[in-house]
Amino acid sequence: MNRHESRMTLPGEAQVQYLDSDFRILKPGNYVRCAVTGTHIPIDELRYWNVDRQEAYASREAVLERLKGLGEI
Repeated sequence: MNRHESRMTLPGEAQVQYLDSDFRILKPGNYVRCAVTGTHIPIDELRYWNVDRQEAYASREAVLERLKGLGEI
């Protein structure tokens, strides 16, 4: 799914497959959960994720926190 396609916004948490430059919605929903903070990220505002770990992040700061916790930076 790309930015020009309509995203279904059903209530609840979506199940998402994170790809290199986009993501695929496997189960429709209106948010995903940040792997670091646990906060809800509206699907339309999802900007940060890790393809290898299949995790979403609410912000750049959350990405840095995850990388520090894994000893990668």
